[in-house]
Amino acid sequence: MTRRPYPLARVLSSALAAGTLLTTAACSDDGDRDGSRASGITATQVAGKRQTTSPTADLTTDGARTALITEADIEDDWSQVKDTEAENWHDSLFIGTVDVSDFLTAKADAADCQRLLDSLFDDDLLGRPSGSSALRGFEEGNSRLLYQVASYDRTDPQGPMNWMATLPEKCDQFTATDGGEQRTVQVVDTSLPKVGDAREGLRVTVQGTTGGTQATLTVDVAAVRVGNDAITVTAGGLDGGETDSVEQAVKLGTQRLKDVLAGKTPAPAPSEVE
Repeated sequence: MTRRPYPLARVLSSALAAGTLLTTAACSDDGDRDGSRASGITATQVAGKRQTTSPTADLTTDGARTALITEADIEDDWSQVKDTEAENWHDSLFIGTVDVSDFLTAKADAADCQRLLDSLFDDDLLGRPSGSSALRGFEEGNSRLLYQVASYDRTDPQGPMNWMATLPEKCDQFTATDGGEQRTVQVVDTSLPKVGDAREGLRVTVQGTTGGTQATLTVDVAAVRVGNDAITVTAGGLDGGETDSVEQAVKLGTQRLKDVLAGKTPAPAPSEVE
């Protein structure tokens, strides 16, 4: 698969590129927590039953924006950024051509791993929304959190979630090359709170160099389906992953989306009413 060229404006800022190399700790989260993998249920199995108990009202653009999380929902020291800034976030360490020789079933698995890198760079892990959507970005030091609510009424988000479930096995560890620089990528599954109709979590670690400086980028990724709508969260950076913030965003964000679809006003986060 040939990568399309990317303008310099889409590359990580020099401040992020200057991060120090971290020891890669790409190991699976504790499977005891309540989540799709912790309970032994994969996204594929959930899709087979196709039990959708969530409201089925159409998601409007205003509804999608109302369903977005706030700083209070993820606590810590996250600060919301302008929407235009969040829309242009793209981590250059995700740019690269997957080395097919790393795979036993070379072309098929390599294509899936290439798709993963491309979708993480473009922030469209579940594909382009076919309906209304809204996103919001947050920063905390060298870490970023991007949260999206979107409707996939004409494309069905379950297919991409089933695909996500296969990646820890297909893309356990592989090499990607960009401009002669090699990067080692590791993918493991993570558990999520048992919310929504289906859910899938990953941790992706990219270790290599950018601009001649060694760096390790770690992001936690989560997707939760509510009917034909879904929320996606990507959080992390050169300081490591953001497991706790992702879990909090998934838990409270799913409820916000369900409230909106039911015609209700989402309840304020606990820290907003203290």
